[in-house]
Amino acid sequence: MIYLDHAAATPLDPKVLAAMMPYFSDDFFNPSAPYAPAIMVRRSYDAAKDTIGRAIGARGDDIIITAGATESINLAFSSIGGHVVTANIEHHAVLAAVKNFEHTIVEADSRAVVSAESIRQAIRPDTRLVSIALANNEVGTIQPLRDIAEVIKKERNARLARGDHTPIYLHSDASQGVGQLDVNVARLGVDLLTLNAAKVYGPKQVGLLWSAPFVELKPYIVGGGQERGIRSGTENVAGTIGFAKAMELASEHRGFESKRLMKLRDTMQKTLTDAFAKAVLSGHQRHRLAGHLHISFPGIDAERVLFGLENRGVLVATGSACAANKGTRSHVLNAIGLASEVADGSLRITLGHLSTDENCQQAAAIIIEEVTKEYARVGR
Repeated sequence: MIYLDHAAATPLDPKVLAAMMPYFSDDFFNPSAPYAPAIMVRRSYDAAKDTIGRAIGARGDDIIITAGATESINLAFSSIGGHVVTANIEHHAVLAAVKNFEHTIVEADSRAVVSAESIRQAIRPDTRLVSIALANNEVGTIQPLRDIAEVIKKERNARLARGDHTPIYLHSDASQGVGQLDVNVARLGVDLLTLNAAKVYGPKQVGLLWSAPFVELKPYIVGGGQERGIRSGTENVAGTIGFAKAMELASEHRGFESKRLMKLRDTMQKTLTDAFAKAVLSGHQRHRLAGHLHISFPGIDAERVLFGLENRGVLVATGSACAANKGTRSHVLNAIGLASEVADGSLRITLGHLSTDENCQQAAAIIIEEVTKEYARVGR
């Protein structure tokens, strides 16, 4: 099997699993219990949050552990409320959450870039939240988040100057970028940040919401008062320990891994575009994630190619995993203006730890064969 869908899920790193294992067995104690073994587990849990915090330039105390990125996004939106600004290429979790609030959706350009100017124009006097992902999960475009943060800062200062204390915050889902990009919250200029352990070789169903100390979060799940009373329920100790180890490894290897993935991606891209002159590349070709290659073969059915590839042991995607599961055309590809015959022939190839020179070359050759077979079938 050659796995080329790291944007959908990453395998659990063996070092992450090793760090988690004791908390499934010997160190099983509830961290809220009063006796010594439980107190030691509490200390391990808090230390893990501190480790995650250091990886993003923040304090562990400002992190709420959640059951994945979707819950984190919903917690951010429900806490801030008011008028929300987001973009038409955001993840389904954001686009679904924003429907519960008055909102404005700005349009990305043909390279899937959301401009700071479009955000500025969409902000209203009652806007309280702007939510823009650090990098697009389908085409890999990296957003000008620092420029957008500057727009938010100017709006905040202008409001204060006229005696208006309506808050405005910048939230970013950085799940797809973590591991390949710097996610330091100060350098990004964000007020709230969502991350997902499953995108960085950590456990599934573990995520977080970081918020700046001046952002007031509201209780999302009530109960025993865990996570500062914001998200009650017995803490996921093993998952958080794993998340911390995954973030530690990502921070340590990010520079080398990004360069390695970029080289593999560029080689595969050249191989495929040399074979098919009419292939269309989507996303910003300079500012995109190192492991992302989104390529379309106009006039063919990518679903048929995908099944052919799977039969030969190559696993890729036709869009985001969420869209593919629903059998719908990608909203991102629609948003950036791809014609139907181009969008329907698109493959999302995302590289990661399992990618090597050998298996990428092998996969490229098989993709060429399957696409050629499909073009022959449709007579093109």
